Amino acid sequence: MKLKKLSLRTRIFIAMILMVLLSSILIAAVAIYQYNEETQDYHKQRLDRKETAIIRSLDFVIRETTFPVTTQNVPLIFKKKIYEVSEVHNIQINLYDLEGALLISSKADIKQEVTEKCLEPDVLNTLSNTAEHRYEERREEGEETFRSSYRYITDLKYKDLAIINLPYLENDDFLAKELNEFLARLTYTSLVVMLMAVALAFFLSRYITKPIKAISEKMSATRLEKRNEKIVISGTSEEIATLVDSYNGMIDDLEESAVQLATSEREQAWREMAKQVAHEIKNPLTPMRLTVQSFQRKFNPEDENIHQKVDEYSKTLIQQIDTMSSIAGAFSNFAKMPAQKNELLNVVEVVDLTLDIFSEDYITFQSDKKEIIAKFDRTQLIRVVTNLIKNGIQAIPEGKQPKIIVNVSEENEIIKITVSDNGIGVSEENKPKIFEPKFTTKSSGMGLGLPMVKNIVETYDGTITFVSEKDKGTIFTVAFPIH
Repeated sequence: MKLKKLSLRTRIFIAMILMVLLSSILIAAVAIYQYNEETQDYHKQRLDRKETAIIRSLDFVIRETTFPVTTQNVPLIFKKKIYEVSEVHNIQINLYDLEGALLISSKADIKQEVTEKCLEPDVLNTLSNTAEHRYEERREEGEETFRSSYRYITDLKYKDLAIINLPYLENDDFLAKELNEFLARLTYTSLVVMLMAVALAFFLSRYITKPIKAISEKMSATRLEKRNEKIVISGTSEEIATLVDSYNGMIDDLEESAVQLATSEREQAWREMAKQVAHEIKNPLTPMRLTVQSFQRKFNPEDENIHQKVDEYSKTLIQQIDTMSSIAGAFSNFAKMPAQKNELLNVVEVVDLTLDIFSEDYITFQSDKKEIIAKFDRTQLIRVVTNLIKNGIQAIPEGKQPKIIVNVSEENEIIKITVSDNGIGVSEENKPKIFEPKFTTKSSGMGLGLPMVKNIVETYDGTITFVSEKDKGTIFTVAFPIH
């Protein structure tokens, strides 16, 4: 899972855990490094202290001896004392002559080949060429580590007498034990801190993301067509407060824009409506004008067919006047729906009776129930069904056997009325416009039937949808809840 896909709350949670884990690892690493450094310093300082104390003891023996203080007499001078000093300081003491040959050792069981062994030339060179006249080396033998020091011991006149070697075994058992105890305590402490971090991360992430979640929910619910609530959150950080202020400012701008858009749309709708009304009224006015002008030119009171001609002219005018009246009625019905008179209806029965208006035998009614009770306005329900059936009939081309099927069903407290036809269907380019006022593909009519049906259905919190296949037919589905 990619980090960028994780929620902010999860990121904070993971960050807190990693921070505690990494800090514990870093502390352990520093502790181990510090242990190694302190161990080296400890052994070096311990060897220095032993070396200083042993040389003081050997100087005392040199001052008290009765033997001539020469390199050759070193084994005699320290014959017994070297063992005492070695026992006191718990360290092996080896004495070499100035050429690097072993003179005497405190290790009683030392082998002959080791006794005859001389110091390496590097040791002798370092001793003679450095200001401190001292050399220290560190080597590993198997699982043991030895630190050895070499330096001169002098006689009473500070003349080099011999070379003293102190092989010191580095025993880290007690230091390793202390380190293990520290790491164990660190582990327990880290576990406790980890649990505390988990709890803290949980509450901290929840505290941080709570206002962000509230803002997200508000933004998801923001709609242009409704009044949106502002966000009110107190006691938040400066960043969240800035975000809230920005959102609330956006809501104010959105409402202002929505008002301006609604005003503009209403004005545009009225302009379009006025154009449509003017266009529809001009259509019958033109034949009316031509009829009157023809009557004016051809009027002859003495014509024996004058009464018949007047009657024909009158019928033409009345027909056009009726057309204008129908246009005015259609626009009136679309602009202002009658007041709803809701009542409990058997939708199945009302729809079935509505079909009696049509005498066509190719209209079929279907329903899986005999009774579906809902609260609806009877007149408006009849208008919905009537308009859908008329729309289906008008969509069937001449020469094709018409087929209209009306179905009423109910599922999960939702009533569905479907009207299907086998007409020419709706083209893809016309599908988005089908419910727009004044849109029509027919040579007559004003294209207000389906928009009116949509207005009625949405008044009852319902929906109207359709599926269509060109040259095969269309199915309109009206769905509304049982109130």
